[in-house]
Amino acid sequence: MSEYIVFTFYILWRCFNIALREKDLPVNDQIRCHQMMVIGPNGEQLGVKNKNDALTLANYSGFDLVLINESSNPPVCKLLDYNKFKYEKKKKVKESQKKQREVNTEIKEYRLSVTIDTHDFETKVTNVIKYLKKNHKIKVSIRFKGRQMAHTELGKEVLDRFFNAVEEYAVMEQAPKLDGKNMFMGLAPKK
Repeated sequence: MSEYIVFTFYILWRCFNIALREKDLPVNDQIRCHQMMVIGPNGEQLGVKNKNDALTLANYSGFDLVLINESSNPPVCKLLDYNKFKYEKKKKVKESQKKQREVNTEIKEYRLSVTIDTHDFETKVTNVIKYLKKNHKIKVSIRFKGRQMAHTELGKEVLDRFFNAVEEYAVMEQAPKLDGKNMFMGLAPKK
């Protein structure tokens, strides 16, 4: 029974430590260094201080003492408003992710067939137009099966009809080209 209690205590202790080990920086009383280089809120160096003096200085100025670089000798702490710092950091991360999404245009692939029905054709056209408006490139392909290989011109006609349907939003980047049993066409959004 006592082994079970020890094991349960260990699991709880471990979960608690993992929860505390988020990517947050140590603040105020969480800092374990005794001597530290203190930087003021405007970037000026206030010199090497012990922990109690730095905490007193932080309380007096109305800021938090945040451990910025623990690996340097002495560790570097800065006086700043920690909540505002976290908010701005989160905002920068969101902005960089947004820019990254804008830069990373994907290539969406749509597969048609020689015998595609009109409703399926129109559905694929509307989906392609939606992605072209989001600046994605489109790769349209047709796979020929069995005797359809004898009439590849029918596949080219389907791809030409598809391009005519999206011509207002797209530029043909690669003309329809036969490669084995497949015919491909590349579309890019109009600038």
